Amino acid sequence: MIIDPRFLQLADGIAGFSIELKKGEKVMIDAYDIPDAMVIALIRAIRARGGHPFAQIHRSRVTREMMMGATEVQYETLAGVELQRMRSMDAYIALRGAENIFEASDVPSDRMQLVSRAMKAVMDHRVGKTKWVVLRWPSSSMAQQAAMSTEKFEDFYFRVCTLDYRRMVPGMKALSELMRQTDRVHIKGPGTDLRFSIKGIGARECGGQRNIPDGEVFSCPVRDSVEGVVQYNAPTVYLGTSFDNIRLVFKKGRVVEATSNNTRRLNEILDSDTGARYIGEFALGFNPYILEPMRDILFDEKIAGSFHFTPGQAYEGVGNGNKSQVHWDMVCIQRPEYGGGEIHFDGKLVRKDGLFVPTSLRKLNPEYLLAKS
Repeated sequence: MIIDPRFLQLADGIAGFSIELKKGEKVMIDAYDIPDAMVIALIRAIRARGGHPFAQIHRSRVTREMMMGATEVQYETLAGVELQRMRSMDAYIALRGAENIFEASDVPSDRMQLVSRAMKAVMDHRVGKTKWVVLRWPSSSMAQQAAMSTEKFEDFYFRVCTLDYRRMVPGMKALSELMRQTDRVHIKGPGTDLRFSIKGIGARECGGQRNIPDGEVFSCPVRDSVEGVVQYNAPTVYLGTSFDNIRLVFKKGRVVEATSNNTRRLNEILDSDTGARYIGEFALGFNPYILEPMRDILFDEKIAGSFHFTPGQAYEGVGNGNKSQVHWDMVCIQRPEYGGGEIHFDGKLVRKDGLFVPTSLRKLNPEYLLAKS
């Protein structure tokens, strides 16, 4: 089979850099609506490093049909099988394509919650116990979301996903160290005045070893410390439903008011369980190639000059212990064309209008990341 050289370059980066595959390790490839050629490229890249590849092929219309009539017995059984399989893996690669991002939009919310609840143990093991990386796959529907031609979007996709993420390392280390030393965070912008603590939580750098595309450093608020209001300006899709203009009001860490263009469905999701109304992640995004939202969170949460503030499940190791079947990355862009904004750590200005201010963090600004090394 003749394989697009961009597929081979991406597969080599995933196996060699993202999951740092070692000889003898077992790797699960979860392929959702992507070309067979890319799966084959990954299988070959894994074998070239002495690994053992395994592959699952998914189709979104089949998955939708399964969820439409989901039962406890069905998904508890499936979760047991998948958890056993995941426990046998050392690494996990998910490539997620979709011809229609709204394929699951008509799945009843109670069925969707049942599926999320049943499969949570599988996700928790995958996130906490394996080396993993997740990425989208370019499609004509994604090109439409990005308002690009298919050819232009594919070129954009491979440019972003094969970025030299090593260039981010110095700035990410400086930012994560600063976040570890920080107590109070204050975020200001149009419709946003948000205060919380990240004292003792820690921080984690994300530079191509968990998500592709990548480019963020994340922490998490102390669970009950969040006070104020945040107005998100990036559209989002969650559980097959599209949302715009989400606004959340917090008291003692809890979302006490939530509105959007679809306020009823927003609150249904936030009422999924107790933890869904508390924040499980706070992150700053800085991928210099990603500038505009396209309703795909793996891209949108990395937008240069953005932050995301995430209702739901917190990550192990860098989290506040919040538990939920929900983990919903909601994004606010603070570059001037989106209204600007400021982020302060312990009273000191860290980022203004999307650009980092301290000298130690300026290597995360586009001027440095896009410069030729």
